[in-house]
Amino acid sequence: MGQSKAMAGVYIACAAAACAAAAVVLTQRVKVRSQKYTARKILVEFQEACETPLPRLRQVVDAMAVEMHAGLVSEGGSKLKMLPTFIDHLPDGNEKGLYYAVDLGGTNFRVLRTQLGGLEGRVIKQEYEEVAIPPELMLGTSEQLFDFIAKELVSFVAREGEDFRLHEGQSREIGFTFSFPCKQTAVNSGTLLQWTKGFKVNDAIGQDVVAALQGSIERRGYKMRIAALVNDTVGTLAGGRYWNNDVMIAVILGTGTNACYVERAESISKWGGELPKSGQMVINMEWGNFWSSHLPRTYVDELLDNESLNPGEYVKHLNYVLFC
Repeated sequence: MGQSKAMAGVYIACAAAACAAAAVVLTQRVKVRSQKYTARKILVEFQEACETPLPRLRQVVDAMAVEMHAGLVSEGGSKLKMLPTFIDHLPDGNEKGLYYAVDLGGTNFRVLRTQLGGLEGRVIKQEYEEVAIPPELMLGTSEQLFDFIAKELVSFVAREGEDFRLHEGQSREIGFTFSFPCKQTAVNSGTLLQWTKGFKVNDAIGQDVVAALQGSIERRGYKMRIAALVNDTVGTLAGGRYWNNDVMIAVILGTGTNACYVERAESISKWGGELPKSGQMVINMEWGNFWSSHLPRTYVDELLDNESLNPGEYVKHLNYVLFC
């Protein structure tokens, strides 16, 4: 009899434990369902807030076209800077020789060398290295930043192999891709207008970035001339044109976004110099500065903007809408 009672007690305890476990599982399932419902509700809210039906997209296009025209007419007359790049000729595939490049456009930068063989050889060989920029240099001084870049470039050049050779009569030259808003005064000279993408090297604003990097290279005893200053969109356009002469537009979607295109020189009313003989000029739009009331914005955009390095700045820009 006592044994039967003991067994009954065990069964009751097991049943109670099973019920408790079932209750826990049920509670968890209800909680998960509730979380899924909340997540779906949030996603639906965002989807509705960010909807861009065709009529709205057309309004954005029209607004951008107006800003493009205004930016070509006068400095400061538009949200789009519409910067002339001083580049009126693009590659055609006939180029030969050894070329170097430095690409600074985000938290990493690249150094690259490529051996070009003309129409028949095209890209014979190419090497590059990607280097992370220490966070403190993104907030430091101009000299610290460009000295670091020059040090890595010089180290890269020193490891140049025998497969790379200069064309007859050629000296080592560098193309400098600098993906921040600059006002160019020549094909190899440009003044930094503002930093983006987390950089805040304040003493570099208003400086000629080519002169800054050139000085850092020369302090290391290397004679390499920076032959051209472009941003990443112009570099992309040049790369596309190298393979296809019909390429006219380039768009960048990365840490930020931007576009450039080939414009008729006569349409650039603010251009004060002699029109290029080619009749064309590559225009750097800097369309990350574009804003239209037709672009969607949510409360999360406001929260993120408040925590950014420049509160109130990028929430009004296309860069922010696309990537933040």
